[in-house]
Amino acid sequence: MATVIQQIINKIPKSKQISNQSYEGANIILYTKSKDFFNNGTSTIRELVNEFKKRIELRLDPSLLKTEKKAEEIVMELVPKSAGVTRVLFEPARSVMIIDAKNPNEVIGQKGSLIRKIKEETLWSPEVRRDAIIQSKITDLIRRVLHEDSAERRKFLNKVGERIYEFKRAREDSEMWVRISFLGAAQQVGRSAFLMQTPESNILIDCGINPATNDSSTYPRINVPEFDMAELDAVVISHAHLDHCGFLPYLFKYGYDGPIYCTAPTRDIMAMSQLDYTSIAVAQGNKGIYSSKEVKKTVKNTIALKYGSVTDITPDVRLTLHNAGHILGSAMCHFNIGDGFHNLLYSGDYKVVNTKLLNGSHYTFPRVETFMTESTYGHPERVSPDRAVSEKEFKEHAMKVIKRKGKLLIPVLGVGRAQEIMVLVAELFKEKKIKDIPVYVDGMVWDITAIHTAYPEFLSTELRDQINAGKNPFAAEFFKQVGSGKERQLVIDGGPAIIIATSGMLVGGPSVQYLKKLHDNPKNSVAFVVYQFYNSPGDRMQKGERTVMLDGEQLNVKMEVSSFSLSGHADFKELMDYMQKLKPRPRKVIVIHGEKSATISLARHIHKRFRIETISPKPIDCLRLR
Repeated sequence: MATVIQQIINKIPKSKQISNQSYEGANIILYTKSKDFFNNGTSTIRELVNEFKKRIELRLDPSLLKTEKKAEEIVMELVPKSAGVTRVLFEPARSVMIIDAKNPNEVIGQKGSLIRKIKEETLWSPEVRRDAIIQSKITDLIRRVLHEDSAERRKFLNKVGERIYEFKRAREDSEMWVRISFLGAAQQVGRSAFLMQTPESNILIDCGINPATNDSSTYPRINVPEFDMAELDAVVISHAHLDHCGFLPYLFKYGYDGPIYCTAPTRDIMAMSQLDYTSIAVAQGNKGIYSSKEVKKTVKNTIALKYGSVTDITPDVRLTLHNAGHILGSAMCHFNIGDGFHNLLYSGDYKVVNTKLLNGSHYTFPRVETFMTESTYGHPERVSPDRAVSEKEFKEHAMKVIKRKGKLLIPVLGVGRAQEIMVLVAELFKEKKIKDIPVYVDGMVWDITAIHTAYPEFLSTELRDQINAGKNPFAAEFFKQVGSGKERQLVIDGGPAIIIATSGMLVGGPSVQYLKKLHDNPKNSVAFVVYQFYNSPGDRMQKGERTVMLDGEQLNVKMEVSSFSLSGHADFKELMDYMQKLKPRPRKVIVIHGEKSATISLARHIHKRFRIETISPKPIDCLRLR
């Protein structure tokens, strides 16, 4: 039987001069030597898309493209300066030109008129990306890595497509089944990793570490018999926190060379988090489990998906990502398995209510038989105050510390609460409740905030509208980047200030350095706003300990210790509310990503209220879903 790509070619007249064809993951790319067909073949391609139900794109044969220098000149002549074009990148093997701009709509033009003209005059297939408003060298580097070897990228994407459309592992008459193995995050928080298998496919869902430990319990249990690196078809990453993606480059170190699926912001933040993880390990005198070489490979093998876009990732599994409301680019992962045989929804980490930073999680799906949910706050007593109340309390605390001439240290993860805190602090300045006070941003927070300004479509409706109107809170002049140990010492020696620094659990990073210098002054304060892993220094301080060990140094903490309920995780009430809202209601709920008592508690409460089968799996359990 002819392949799908050959069936498509057979439908196109010879006069259209199709010179080559290839897969780009689940997409099908046709190359033509006819400039007329390239510029005017939209209706033909649309008919093929409707017939074959595949994404099909037409590009000009690479041999006929304008030179890169000439194409860039044309772009710069046609695009108004107000568009803020920052760079033009080329992938000649794929006939693709990437235009990065501060105002991408001005590159596209009214009803796409300008981008069509660019295509006609350069003969390249243009893609427009929003560039970050805040400049970041590392963000630029990550984006460039994607396009530095277009021939290799084309070869890789074609290989992925061949696996989806042409290579079948299972026999046609094989009995269909679906099972999932829990390699981590079963009755614990940390090292999320779940192996989903069918007769045809092996898909790893998340691949994290436990950031709060440094022993065998840090990493997923990939030594189980069912996990075979050589048979792994794809990895799906829900979001960029290390407990969900921190182990991923290790797979590439030991032979994995397949695709990773996630959103574009997750790809960028994930790479930054992994690089930061390796640099902290080196700074602490430890040998990292992988290097920047494997992180770079991870970026190159990533296929970024938009929310709501249905994509084949293996011959019998389709993936759709939806907003999870947890951090920028976080996704609920919906798997359509065996063309409707079974539908699995994996929550990742999620937040049900809207926050200053993000809209609440998506809750309507075509079908869901099994729902796999996090349970970080799965105990009934883990109910947070109203979000507005917590925000008000935080603002009042910040004003109190500044008024008494102290320094407010806010340990954060690089992504999520850091940017939400920046929005709240910006509101304090806008309301004139504080003024003439520097707000220092240390660690990778600055670079990750730059990524937030490149993807406003993933932010809350209110924040997105602000950014599009040119009122970007992240670009406020009172935010100041701390880029070295010398600058950090100037902050410590200086006057009243707000300091936003990684890591959020006081496990390495600049926040530890600040605490060691600021802990003995009662005018100062440390404010916890993120989840604290069990027995981390932050967790112990939250629970009342005032004598803590940091980097082998014992501290007698005299500064004020406060906590504020600004978590990006759903609390118990939200978890139960989500079950009520979820459409359609699943037949089975698997409770993961919580301490043992939390997973069991949430499973019990869901079963009691909704009369649904619930399971709290143990580590390395293997469960047949159907």
